[in-house]
Amino acid sequence: MSLPHRAFLATTAASAATLALLAATTAPAHAQAWPSKPVTLVVPNPPGGVVDTSARLLSDPLSRLLGQTVIVENKGGGSGNIAYQQVALAPKDGHMLLISYSAYHVGNPSMFSKLPWAQKDFAPVALLTAATNVVAAHPSVPANTLKEFIAYAKANPGKLNYASQGNGSLSHVGTALLEQTAGFEMTHVPYKGSGPAIQDVLGGQVQVFMTTPPSVMGHVQAGKLKAFAVTGKTRHPGLPNVPTTAEAGLGNFELEAWVGLFAPAGTPPAVVQQLTEKVKAALATPEAKAMADRTGIEIRYLGPDALAALVTRETDYWGQVIKARNIRAD
Repeated sequence: MSLPHRAFLATTAASAATLALLAATTAPAHAQAWPSKPVTLVVPNPPGGVVDTSARLLSDPLSRLLGQTVIVENKGGGSGNIAYQQVALAPKDGHMLLISYSAYHVGNPSMFSKLPWAQKDFAPVALLTAATNVVAAHPSVPANTLKEFIAYAKANPGKLNYASQGNGSLSHVGTALLEQTAGFEMTHVPYKGSGPAIQDVLGGQVQVFMTTPPSVMGHVQAGKLKAFAVTGKTRHPGLPNVPTTAEAGLGNFELEAWVGLFAPAGTPPAVVQQLTEKVKAALATPEAKAMADRTGIEIRYLGPDALAALVTRETDYWGQVIKARNIRAD
């Protein structure tokens, strides 16, 4: 074999070894590149309220843990479907995520004849928060306890109006379930979000509103609204004098809203795992806890598998309620 040919083979072997070394050293870097740009949390609701607040208590500590800016993008409208479709169609790289509201995630599949998204379009990342609801009313309602309210509603069928955040919202479905459980009927008045609903309840145009504490807590504390009960297992720290539905005599009725984080289906499992670990750490920061306490939201982390199981259970439960009450959103 000639010297030049030997030299060529040696050079080729060295080059191959160099390329193999580069591949070995750069492959893990590519695998660990996420996040390589700002991360967007798409919120299917306007600013304010439990869903938006959940995104904002997460965004700052998560940004520091990831070393990237975390942007909160409010994409309200369409009963959440606009935001859900946007994230379902987003690149599967972990840079656009969905802040999902339980009423939309488990309720919309039963309320719409056709959706631009499906639950299978999303990969569960983490449960973020949960919030009880408050059965609140204008002071003109002649009742001071849940029992008195139910008795009055039964004696005056259809006379009371109740507000909701919109057709198919948790406040709509939840109040319908309360009516069904306690055996009375009111007139439903849907609004586009909590803000306009609360304004009309405060003005007395609509008498009843069942919603999460951040929306009504200040008005109850100021005496502008009555609170008959909270619908969770325990009393709310911001409303310590308001009994639970069980304490108020309606032990077979509970209602909670939850907010979870989801990625587009097909996002690499390593990214989902890194995300859920960072989210868990972010929710444990004093900053997140302080904001949750201030706004009346309970931080309640669950990992991907537990969140997936929760979605399955709740979809079945709410589907039965929605069909029994013939609730449609389209």
